[in-house]
Amino acid sequence: MAFPKPLRLLAAFCLILGFFLLFQSVRSPPHIGDKFGNSHKADTKDLNFELTGEPDGVLWRADEYAADNPNSPRINATLLSLVRNSELDGMVQAMRDLERTWNHKFNYPWTFFNDVPFTENFKKKTQEQTKAKCNYEIIPKEHWDVPSWINDALMEESARMLTEQGTQYANLVSYHKMCRWNSGMFYKHPALANTRYYWRVEPKVHFFCDVDYDIFRYMEDHNKTYGFTINLYDDPVSIPTLWPETEKFLAAHPEYLHKNNAMDWVTDSERRPAHNKKANGYSTCHFWSNFEIADMQVWRSRAYEDYFNHLDRAGGFFYERWGDAPVHSIALGLFEDKSKIHW
Repeated sequence: MAFPKPLRLLAAFCLILGFFLLFQSVRSPPHIGDKFGNSHKADTKDLNFELTGEPDGVLWRADEYAADNPNSPRINATLLSLVRNSELDGMVQAMRDLERTWNHKFNYPWTFFNDVPFTENFKKKTQEQTKAKCNYEIIPKEHWDVPSWINDALMEESARMLTEQGTQYANLVSYHKMCRWNSGMFYKHPALANTRYYWRVEPKVHFFCDVDYDIFRYMEDHNKTYGFTINLYDDPVSIPTLWPETEKFLAAHPEYLHKNNAMDWVTDSERRPAHNKKANGYSTCHFWSNFEIADMQVWRSRAYEDYFNHLDRAGGFFYERWGDAPVHSIALGLFEDKSKIHW
């Protein structure tokens, strides 16, 4: 029996559509361009679904780590957060996650920083989340305020231009202060004078996986100075002179460049060539420092201190929007032995 012509046409259309969808599902991932002119293949692999086991070697388990045990295996390390009183709910949420997945086993202290005094309610609510000691510190004005050598008019004009170009937070002076403090001031606070390692914890972050070993002891035992979760590409519009200033510093201090550096990673121009071009030689790839575990000896080194002072005097924390993430990343890539970074 012959089918009516409309049904035959519909069947043919469905057949063609089926072949088209099959082709789309098996062909290579498309090339995607971004606003800076980079072209790259879409990443079809979700790393969040890859199983990550524990590192090799001897690991310190949660024995004798009670909060009130003065002879516990804990080392001089802290969980660190720069947080406002108004961010209490987000901080409590982050603490609950990290305490549940890790710190209730090891009871490392928390150290909170603010440019104004913490409220009693903030102290009460955060201390309720942990058996470990909580420390509440005020940032000295000389560590937080805009430096005297910064031209206010130039800073305002620069912020206006960056905002017009779509750079996030460019018009928030507090954001620029935060980036500078996280880059080269936090480890100078007297409260951290006898602390070596820190784990940076931001409000509203989530920790999903249980960790059953002392991460700080792992860092110390394996001579690791920096750990991270993800690499991202920064907005090159926010850091156009960061790499040129770095090159000036290297020209003046070639002795600080480590023999086993990660210069190729810092200056890579293949993955995001437009980023490299707009950032004048820097790949813009950086460790996302909102989560970082680090040895403060790196930041306290002569090489890093001189580097930060050079950048600070150049003014890019306020005339541009240099963030602590690219500053830390470039410094680690140039001045540190790359084998000490937990890639």
